[in-house]
Amino acid sequence: MNKPVFGGILLLIAVGIFVAYNALFTVHQTQQALVLQFGATKRQITEPGLAWKVPFVQNVVFFDKRILDLDSPAQEVIASDQKRLVVDAFARYRINNALRFYQSVGTINIANSRLATVLNSAVRRVLGEASFTAVVRDDRPQLMNRIREQMDEEADKFGIDVVDVRIRRADLPEANSQAIFSRMQTARQREAAEIRAEGEEAARRIRSRADRTATVIIAEASRESEQVRGDGDAARANIFAEAFGQDPEFFSFYRSMQAYEAGIASGDTRMVLSPKSEFFRYFGNSRAGTDANLPRAPGAGAPADGASEDDAQPNADSAVAPNGDEPAGADAGAGDVLTGGDASAPADQPPLPESGDGALQQ
Repeated sequence: MNKPVFGGILLLIAVGIFVAYNALFTVHQTQQALVLQFGATKRQITEPGLAWKVPFVQNVVFFDKRILDLDSPAQEVIASDQKRLVVDAFARYRINNALRFYQSVGTINIANSRLATVLNSAVRRVLGEASFTAVVRDDRPQLMNRIREQMDEEADKFGIDVVDVRIRRADLPEANSQAIFSRMQTARQREAAEIRAEGEEAARRIRSRADRTATVIIAEASRESEQVRGDGDAARANIFAEAFGQDPEFFSFYRSMQAYEAGIASGDTRMVLSPKSEFFRYFGNSRAGTDANLPRAPGAGAPADGASEDDAQPNADSAVAPNGDEPAGADAGAGDVLTGGDASAPADQPPLPESGDGALQQ
């Protein structure tokens, strides 16, 4: 094979490659294509794969099959209750008819501009018929569906299917927000004050009922304690009376000793009393050493209250038996008492009065 023939073959191969490159094209899974010939649409390709066109005569325009975003700037809307709202909404759409889309809008940028106008109009129409509460809280999903339906009717002329419309934010203007916040704060403070007042009333009612119950319980307990204490005092008095009744002279002496111990306990005790006072009736008897051991006749009693020791002496002298012997019971009567107290104190002194003994005992 000579060189001219080989060169011609290479030229044909190069021309074939160039023609094939211009005649064949690939449609991806995320795309759809339109084959145009001098601006006129020849066919629409929606399936992915390898396709062909007439080179140098036809050209191909690709469109996205995926869901596209449409972001609209926030706008101010007046609700049906004359509340002003700042609404920020967005939409999602898909090109379902590439030929109509190409014929009506041509490109994605122009489509976004046209759809933004449609979205704003639908938002104003739908939210203008709803109240502030419905937009903010109650009926937002239903309102978004209505906006999507109205927008989809308008976008169908562009070969576009509106997939979803969402309200990202629906708030009051800043000035209105501050005023409403202040009003809500005042209402909550008033409600809180009412609740606190009701709670304070209930607390006082409960506290007063508890105080009354406590007072009744304390009164009943005091009454019962006084009764028990009175019964105890009565029993104590009976016991003391029975004990004093067994030997009144011994208990008079014993209680006098207790009074001496309580009254003359400290080292700086000073008393200004008469030596013949009832308090010292077991002290200061100069004749106690000689007369205390003298026997007394049976039945000889102690001198009466207020009588002096000299008045009681004849009784002591008369207590001596004629034969000089001590009478029976002398050791048990006078001797036992004197050994328990002061040796100079007479054994037959009268008992202290109950009032005096009680005061000294206390």
